[in-house]
Amino acid sequence: MATDCAAWLNANPVEAEDQNDSLVSEEEDDTGFVVNENIKNEINGNWLSSTSNSIHEARLKAKAKRRLRKNSSRDSGRGDSLSDHGDVVRGTSVAPTSPKGKLLDRKSRLGKGRGLPKKGGAGGKGVWGRSGEVYEKQAVDQKDPNYDEAQENCVYETVVPPLDERDFENTVIPIVQEYFEHGDTNEVAELLAELNLGPMRSEVPSLAVSLALEAKASHRELTSRLLADLCGQVLSCSDMENSFDKLLLELPDLVLDTPGAPQLVGQFIARAVSDQILSKSYIEAYKGRVGCQYTRVSLDRATVLLKMSMEGLRIDSKWGPGGGQRPVTQLIKEMNLLLKEYILSGDGKEAERCLRDLEVPHFHHEFVYEAIVMVLESKGEKTLKMVLQLLELLSVSSIITLDQMRRGYERVYMEIAEINIDVPRAYFILEQFVDQSFSLGIIDVKSRDVCPCRGRKRFVSEGDGGAVKV
Repeated sequence: MATDCAAWLNANPVEAEDQNDSLVSEEEDDTGFVVNENIKNEINGNWLSSTSNSIHEARLKAKAKRRLRKNSSRDSGRGDSLSDHGDVVRGTSVAPTSPKGKLLDRKSRLGKGRGLPKKGGAGGKGVWGRSGEVYEKQAVDQKDPNYDEAQENCVYETVVPPLDERDFENTVIPIVQEYFEHGDTNEVAELLAELNLGPMRSEVPSLAVSLALEAKASHRELTSRLLADLCGQVLSCSDMENSFDKLLLELPDLVLDTPGAPQLVGQFIARAVSDQILSKSYIEAYKGRVGCQYTRVSLDRATVLLKMSMEGLRIDSKWGPGGGQRPVTQLIKEMNLLLKEYILSGDGKEAERCLRDLEVPHFHHEFVYEAIVMVLESKGEKTLKMVLQLLELLSVSSIITLDQMRRGYERVYMEIAEINIDVPRAYFILEQFVDQSFSLGIIDVKSRDVCPCRGRKRFVSEGDGGAVKV
């Protein structure tokens, strides 16, 4: 092999400038590749025994491969490739596979910056500014073409239009009706203060009184308290006087719906004078100039009540003791008086009406409890029979519900031990009363079965003949 190499070198002498690895010659062909005039048969250290064309083609491919490897670290993302003839083909951009690729790298080419977000975090889509940044009020630019000197000192306020008659009724009536449920005058005052009543301000008392005339006695008491609390805060004394003047003029129409409207309006007037809503000279100003008989009846009623108040009668009690706003002790007292009056008169209808006027259906179990205790403490059968008749009447008319009746009996069952200390025959009377109540349909089987009873002892050995000793 060595002999062949020496023979070949003698036949093809190589100059010193051609013995390098760059394959650079004196001329370049049209493709831009350097072509050596003396074609060598050695490529990359391998000897080839081929024609001159094949050797030239192999040299071009080897040169292209070396150039591609040299630039791969810099242009790794270009996707360069070689054609079948050794030409470099520029392909489409592909994702860089080398970590040194810079084509799709979004970092700065200059190598500057600390890696912080742009504009301190104030830039980007959907960003309103830096975190914690507070925008101050900008000064008005007088050079702005839209600048108007007249608007610089303008003060903008919310304007509520005044209510007309239709809107007034649709707005105020629900407020008053809701007040009848919760009884909070402060809430009503706040709601009315938010409205621009305007000339309809004096209509508030007359509207409230008109609604109270068709309601219960407790609602009339609430209306009187409402007028007293609104006077001075939302309404003035002149508004109250104008409102009651309108009520006196509308009495002929109010009588059609409420026959007792003249007497009730007179009570409202007397209560208003007592609460210092109306002046004491209000009634005297109508003397000698009253043409309507209903107005005359109303003013006479107010005058009588004011004279009675001077003698010590409280006008606020004229609306009756009804309503859950009354103290419990007062309600118990009224129920005891009702029972005593019924025992004396025997009028069940009147007792039913008085119990309904108390307007405490949730407290009727107290009435049942007081009635049974009165039977246990009484002497004789008269009270027992009358109370049974009254409870039967109230049960049939559904004034007292079955639940309230059951709760009243159960309260007596729980306290019968203490009652027996004062009334020794309480157990015997209670059993008799419960049996008759069940026979009349006042209570059910369950309430009868839970009735307590004291153990009985028989002294047969003593010769009592089987008598029962309680």
